[in-house]
Amino acid sequence: MKRRREEEEMEIVWQTPANPPERHDYIFRNGVRYVRPYHFEFICHVKNRWTGKNIVDLFAKEFRGRPYDYYVSAVKSGRIQVDGETVPISYIVRTSQKISHFVHRHEPPVMAWDVSILQKEPDVLTVCKPASVPVHASGQYRKNTVVGILEAEHGLAPLFPIHRLDRLVSGLLILARSASKADFFRQQIEARVVHKQYVAKVVGVFPEDEQVVNANVNFNVREGRSTVEVESAGNARTSLKGKAASTKFTRISTNGTHSIVLCEPITGRTHQIRVHLQYTGHPIANDMLYLSEEVVDPFTKGMGADSTAGVSEEDSKEGFSIDPMCTNCPNLAHKGYDTDQEGLNFEKIFGVEESGDEEETFYGPVIFSNPYYASESAYPSVALDAPPILHL
Repeated sequence: MKRRREEEEMEIVWQTPANPPERHDYIFRNGVRYVRPYHFEFICHVKNRWTGKNIVDLFAKEFRGRPYDYYVSAVKSGRIQVDGETVPISYIVRTSQKISHFVHRHEPPVMAWDVSILQKEPDVLTVCKPASVPVHASGQYRKNTVVGILEAEHGLAPLFPIHRLDRLVSGLLILARSASKADFFRQQIEARVVHKQYVAKVVGVFPEDEQVVNANVNFNVREGRSTVEVESAGNARTSLKGKAASTKFTRISTNGTHSIVLCEPITGRTHQIRVHLQYTGHPIANDMLYLSEEVVDPFTKGMGADSTAGVSEEDSKEGFSIDPMCTNCPNLAHKGYDTDQEGLNFEKIFGVEESGDEEETFYGPVIFSNPYYASESAYPSVALDAPPILHL
């Protein structure tokens, strides 16, 4: 692999997905878990829709977290390579070519809550996933994930999530410890043998009678949110793009302002419970994505070249190397994900008071069962005044 002379002088060690996260990779500050920035090789292969596009234009359009000028410099310096070779900025990509992007990676921070192990068996691990932490590597997250933290802090690997929870959701999470066990659970889920229950705190007085929502869910990858689709009255032939989805809701309690609702998904679509509750007129009380119809583009808000806060004295003492080509350095956090930015505002999204005390978790799974396995987590604090649920 080609290296520029200045990079060799910096003694850069490029990590790949094969490099496991380690305990010393994390920095804790004011109740927030950061990842020490590291050099990383992103690898992708040219998709059909990318074929025939200019290498710089391709990156500028598909990966808008960095400015156009950065991609020009990255191609010229060999930080972006095609099939292991440096190419000119006029280069046109072809189908199936391997593209490597060598970056100084700054992962977004998450809350520093523990990933509590509830049950540990030879082939299954049950944990309580904290809010703000994604389940597995995705997008900007790799080490700041449930899977990454469990490997770094408990030496648990490999792990295979058999279902997923949204990043902002806390609750019961089941991980298989072998690929065969994961396949077994996935077959159970597809056959709808698995029974899952969630508890949510929603806005308003939820109806007392059981509610079943049957409405298609259409997830927009670009916007990062789902919408509900239903057939229009008098036109049963309306073409619906979303996937069929069904959720059963039962009110547990209400105080006249908010309600505690038991949610039982019959299908499993992206953001299904959240968007179905919005459809009923009772969105989750602190779900900033579905409390408003406004869609915020994360690539255009809080992610520009000038969107970062100033460098703190603490950042300069954390001992990570400053990369002169990095658009995030010398900050510790990824630009646009600082805690004072809307992109990751813990006070607004996670209900954390300025004192740092934890408030209520407004949504999360509490029961997961099938004929061969059952697990249950404690109720989130929003539902502690609700009566217990008998199950199994």
